Amino acid sequence: MRLVLVGPPGAGKGTQAQFLAAHFSIPHISTGDIFRANLKGNTPLGIEAKKFMDKGELVPDSVTNDMVKDRLNQGDLENGFLLDGYPRNVAQAEVLRAILAEKGTPLHAALELSVNNEEIISRLSGRRSCSNCQRPFHIENEKPAVEGACDNCGSPLIQREDDKAEVIKRRLEVYAEQTEPIISFYRNEGLLITISATGAVNEITESAIAALSRVK
Repeated sequence: MRLVLVGPPGAGKGTQAQFLAAHFSIPHISTGDIFRANLKGNTPLGIEAKKFMDKGELVPDSVTNDMVKDRLNQGDLENGFLLDGYPRNVAQAEVLRAILAEKGTPLHAALELSVNNEEIISRLSGRRSCSNCQRPFHIENEKPAVEGACDNCGSPLIQREDDKAEVIKRRLEVYAEQTEPIISFYRNEGLLITISATGAVNEITESAIAALSRVK
């Protein structure tokens, strides 16, 4: 199974990616992990990316594409892969198509986790984490025993800057402008599968597995 996972921030891509990768026995390839590995390993691509990151600039698509291509050429992908966080725009999607065509291993599907903006804002703006041990909480779904304090160590709970409502709204705007067009791209390719990402985590996983199991 060669799979791309798409959806807005807060759709649960990271969580579902882990379960789906385990179910289909394929590597979960996260662009965040790829970047960290190249930076930690001080690879030529990592050095190139760091030049832009040190200046507070976005890493160009060309560098990101090369990192992904390098990862897709590694020898642990016999059963396929699940890409999470890439492609982020249509240009990257076209590059990925070309990389896989060259290898003779096209995608089987692009799985879209669909969830409305109101739900996303509620999910993300309600997240809190311990200022000491980083344990996560949620003001509605996973409340601490004592409001504002960590169950583990009693330290104050904090809200990340990018989980504040105004920041989330901007992240959703950026997603709509830059990433959402890849949904139409994969629909036109005949690869798009859309499932609802609202509800219990295990139910979403079951829906995804059922939909993907019909892919030929």
